[in-house]
Amino acid sequence: MTFPLSRLLRSLSSLFAIRRPPPSSAPAHRGLATAAASTNADDSAVTAETDETIYVKRTGSAAGTRDQTSVTMPMSFMTGSIVGKRFYKEVTTRLADDGNGWTVMLDYRTLKTPSKRPLKLQSLALAKAIAAEWDYQQTDGIRPFTMPLMKLACTALERVPLTRAKIFENLMSRFHQDLVFCRSPGDSDLTIGVHKRQEEKIDPILDWVQSEFAFKPVVYTSFFVGKQDDCLAKAIENVLKETNDFELAAIDAMAAAAHSLVIPLGILRGRLGIDEAIELIRLEEDLQVDRWGLVEGGHDVDIADLKVQISSATVLLGLSKLT
Repeated sequence: MTFPLSRLLRSLSSLFAIRRPPPSSAPAHRGLATAAASTNADDSAVTAETDETIYVKRTGSAAGTRDQTSVTMPMSFMTGSIVGKRFYKEVTTRLADDGNGWTVMLDYRTLKTPSKRPLKLQSLALAKAIAAEWDYQQTDGIRPFTMPLMKLACTALERVPLTRAKIFENLMSRFHQDLVFCRSPGDSDLTIGVHKRQEEKIDPILDWVQSEFAFKPVVYTSFFVGKQDDCLAKAIENVLKETNDFELAAIDAMAAAAHSLVIPLGILRGRLGIDEAIELIRLEEDLQVDRWGLVEGGHDVDIADLKVQISSATVLLGLSKLT
């Protein structure tokens, strides 16, 4: 699929516009699972020795060069915790040492993933976007929840190659309970207008599924009794198996946020945009908000979080395809 560059840049700009204070006692920022990481005893830390330490590795000389120094992010980077003060001034990108891909530089240090692999990206556009996330960080602390592209890229490089089969299994196990297949049984005091809105907004997506995958979806009124045709499920699984690691990471992240696999596949295939996807995901809740009002600190936070999840994954899909 083709992602217009102007559309991707608008989506990327929106990510930096959504700012939330770090949660103090709330659960960690929603996203994909933490990648495995380990630390070496000979690394020198720039902050206190905890799991939130950022490790800077040198090889001999005090005045490190680009090839002699690297920065490894801690495991807690993937969970959203603040991981230490900003210790760099300039953020740049450069061609990887082997000429295959692009890396992000924090001053003279090469950025590494939590498991100490170089953050090597196939797209210069994606490398520059992640560099912009690092450049956005303030002097008092590095805030991973403002770097969704960095987190998704780490997941694509570290987790997905090791767990592709498990990701397929998890996605397909939830496919039959997909949001777009469940229909309100009709209007009640609590669901006035839901059924009509679902017909208006979701039926065209079901038509697209039938056209795209050659099998008609089954619509049901309960998440627990419906089951799609095995041929449709197999067609969806085949699409997943054809994805690369970055595409699968983005789909997995969106599916978790959307409670739907069809919606991220619609984004992947160009059928849905970010705003359309969010509208479908929030269809019923938005009707309730229109009727009963918005709860500050609840609905608004959920909306902001959903926008980050869907927008960042969509931007990752687009930028990873650019050169």
